[in-house]
Amino acid sequence: MLITQSAGKFFKRKNSINLGGELYEFSTPVVMGVINVTPDSFYDGGKMEDEKVLLSAVEKMINDGATFIDVGAVSTKPGATMVSTKEELGRLLPAVHAIRNNFPEVPMSIDTFRSWVAVRVIDEIGPIIVNDISGGTLDSKMFETVGKMNVPYILTHILGTPRTMQENPEYEDVVREVPTWLSERVKKLTKLGVKDVIIDPGFGFGKNMNHNYDLLNRLDSFKVFQLPVMVGMSRKSMIWKLLDSEPEKALNGTSIANIMALLGGADIVRVHDVKETVEAIKIFEALKSTTK
Repeated sequence: MLITQSAGKFFKRKNSINLGGELYEFSTPVVMGVINVTPDSFYDGGKMEDEKVLLSAVEKMINDGATFIDVGAVSTKPGATMVSTKEELGRLLPAVHAIRNNFPEVPMSIDTFRSWVAVRVIDEIGPIIVNDISGGTLDSKMFETVGKMNVPYILTHILGTPRTMQENPEYEDVVREVPTWLSERVKKLTKLGVKDVIIDPGFGFGKNMNHNYDLLNRLDSFKVFQLPVMVGMSRKSMIWKLLDSEPEKALNGTSIANIMALLGGADIVRVHDVKETVEAIKIFEALKSTTK
């Protein structure tokens, strides 16, 4: 059943997460920097395979103002072919170890839909945020695992799988169906002991252009969950195709879309370009302060 707006009035909005005993608050929106250690990512594939390049990119993101670093080792672009768990770990573990060893204080998330990958990473480097683009649909043990490991979880909406999700996705009412889908999973996560859930509408994951912009236009409807909201639109096709461009030239469009997401109540903005996003947040916060 869809949560109604009136239901949210009885609960105080949760605007923080606990990661390994550290509290991260979202009274001001924060930035999550994207690090892809994949050879086939849609934007920066293959660039982070060298450790020096990887660490330089992470250092720049931290200096530019990123709060979180999100590391992914499997491409989930439309039509992507899935790699084995062994290959994912072979890419991911060296990267997260290098980041942890060189930047021990930076909080990390891992972009994975596999519970076993989450377990291995947490066992080896400590608590991280699990960023699951499948919303638990690709691994039935993910919710239970996250609850047992006591780490925050990013719950992303998806229709289909990365291989099939853009094959004519259909909704009767995307603004209603996505929150309904998410609400059912929030209940399951809560029952399994997951204390910190972040909501991600899943821009580009089983949505066409109109679906994406309908959700962006009504992002404020996700406030009903009383949970932090993350958006990830950085250089995605919803931007560069609309502008008849390409991912490498989609920074300006990304910044505009992110400003719209901030106006809709986004708490975390997941991006490739940290500096520009931090600047957008500063402008957004300055404008917001004039209305108080």
